[in-house]
Amino acid sequence: MSDFEHLPYEEQLHRLRDLASQALSHYNLPSGAEVTLINLSENATYRIDDPVAGGRWALRVHREGYHSKAAIASELAWLTALREGGSVVTPTAIAGKDGELIQVVSHPGVPNQRHVVLFAWENGEEPDEQQHDLRRPFEVLGEITARMHMHVRSWQKPPFFERLIWDFDTSLGDNPHWGKWRNGMGLTPEIEVIFGKTVDLIGRRLERFGKSPERFGLIHCDMRLANLLMDGDVTKVIDFDDSGFSWLLYDCATTVSFFEDRPEVPELLESWVRGYRKVIDLPEEDVAEIPTFVMLRRLLLVAWIGSHSETDLAQSMGVEYTRGTVPLCEDYLSRFG
Repeated sequence: MSDFEHLPYEEQLHRLRDLASQALSHYNLPSGAEVTLINLSENATYRIDDPVAGGRWALRVHREGYHSKAAIASELAWLTALREGGSVVTPTAIAGKDGELIQVVSHPGVPNQRHVVLFAWENGEEPDEQQHDLRRPFEVLGEITARMHMHVRSWQKPPFFERLIWDFDTSLGDNPHWGKWRNGMGLTPEIEVIFGKTVDLIGRRLERFGKSPERFGLIHCDMRLANLLMDGDVTKVIDFDDSGFSWLLYDCATTVSFFEDRPEVPELLESWVRGYRKVIDLPEEDVAEIPTFVMLRRLLLVAWIGSHSETDLAQSMGVEYTRGTVPLCEDYLSRFG
């Protein structure tokens, strides 16, 4: 862990913003553009505003060590292919002055160089997860997801293509990308036992489910309503940073991230399946395994919160999210164990 990681959180944010401001010089952007942090998760994402002409862009400063330059280029290649192929509307990356989509930026306050990508600003509003009836938005989510899965079936990936693999081992197993679930916030010995039994059951069921091409491939890996933008009659998909190789149904599980315990979730997942089947057939035996992927995602988020405790999202969920996972585990164990 670098000295940067030991700095107070606010100081880290300050230095990252300085790096983002420094990155603007790599692009043909107007002088005096303003930099505003809009999201900090794996990466820091900033809104760039031209106060004179009113132009707007999104600048993403990549977290050190999360994705290689080739992996970022692979994400951008898929974004472009999806958009140009007419499957879904995705953000457009903007090249720097040197013609490269991925810029390498240094700043004395931040150790090591960071990869930076600038995107054209996408207008639209994300659907409100708190609205009374989410069945229609979830049906749209299912249909859009199926179009993306259909695209991957025939897309010829570039030779350099590489993305993370999100399987059991890299999610809840011995080599997790987001930290170990046992380091989740607020775990007690009693909770650890319940989680352990659930993880074991998930592993056994996924082993039986298998990784055939019809079930495992390149997916978005974070298909939440928060990553849709509704712009009139056009629905756009954003934030492909977690995209990688996983079970196709993991995209279904991510739709209910952070509210898996809401009573309407089963009905929302049915809506997702209904939308998906408008594009691709989904066998009933696959649909029956969706609860396993919901539990996989829930426990993966427990791990993420534990390893990202400094973020606003982790602090807002924290211990209560871990505690709220217990009855979900108990229900899953009673139904499938």
